[in-house]
Amino acid sequence: MNRCTRVTSLLIASFLLLEGCPSPGVHSEKAGKPTVRVAFFSNITHAVALYSSAKGLFGKAVADSATVEERVFKAGPEEIEALFAGEVDFGYIGPGPAVNGYLKSKGEALRIIAGAASAGTALVVRKDVAITGVKDLAGKRVAVPQTGGTQDLSLRHALKTVGLSAKDKGGTVDVVQFAPADTLMLFQRGELDAAWLPEPWVARLENELGAKVVLEEKTLWPGGRFSTAVVIVRAEFLKAHPELVEKLLASHKSAVRAIQADPDAARLAIGEKLKTLTGKAIPDALLKSALSRTEITDDLLKESILTFADWSKDLGYLREGREALTGLFQD
Repeated sequence: MNRCTRVTSLLIASFLLLEGCPSPGVHSEKAGKPTVRVAFFSNITHAVALYSSAKGLFGKAVADSATVEERVFKAGPEEIEALFAGEVDFGYIGPGPAVNGYLKSKGEALRIIAGAASAGTALVVRKDVAITGVKDLAGKRVAVPQTGGTQDLSLRHALKTVGLSAKDKGGTVDVVQFAPADTLMLFQRGELDAAWLPEPWVARLENELGAKVVLEEKTLWPGGRFSTAVVIVRAEFLKAHPELVEKLLASHKSAVRAIQADPDAARLAIGEKLKTLTGKAIPDALLKSALSRTEITDDLLKESILTFADWSKDLGYLREGREALTGLFQD
């Protein structure tokens, strides 16, 4: 680099500093307030986040001390990568990616601070395909939202219990990853045989394409309860802003109580938010069906989360299982 180039670079850097340009992973600020990045999906398992967003509850919870920026993701591993990059502070996510993120960061990246949903996932098959259960998936093409996500773990574990495995593990089941919206289109084209999905996509496949639910995942778990969504916080953000996390957590728990107390009103708010996010209104009967398969709760359901960790280790995604999760929960 010659002297002229060095001088020019220094001048540009100085200008950027004077202009207050934030560096990657550092909060931007508005009117002197930190910005909290809140993440969630357009899934019914994230109903508390959808309801809170529709009602403006995130912003109201921290209005006196911060601003809120909402980010919508398609699947858990994508959200975890954003959290690693410092682009997500507080989020809703499946337990599988939360565990993976914690272990891959050696316990440094995140904490689980509450539950958000139980159940609400199922194995759904195309109406013209002869599949009545997991054992019939041999030689079939089955979609999950993302490799390494919670539904991917559930599907692969279920395959193992009947003596099957995915092609990438030497088996016969072609497990592929597609965003749920793409799965809907691929079902319609006949390019997928089945999918392991969260709501409302299960109900949409039933309603719009005549697909069949052959297995609700909750039937595989003790008492029919298992974690499908948790609330996580970036560890650095928790350390720097414990009071903001406390306010957002209180708002989350309040939203859970509100949904439980008046499910009809909550369903309308959730439906409006999904319409905004997806560009398509979901019929109320369909939304009601999707919510009927999903329990909205702030219970951590720790044992099921630890079980997902064991599955992830068993499937080769991670080297460690539940024994390495002593610092994961902040409750």
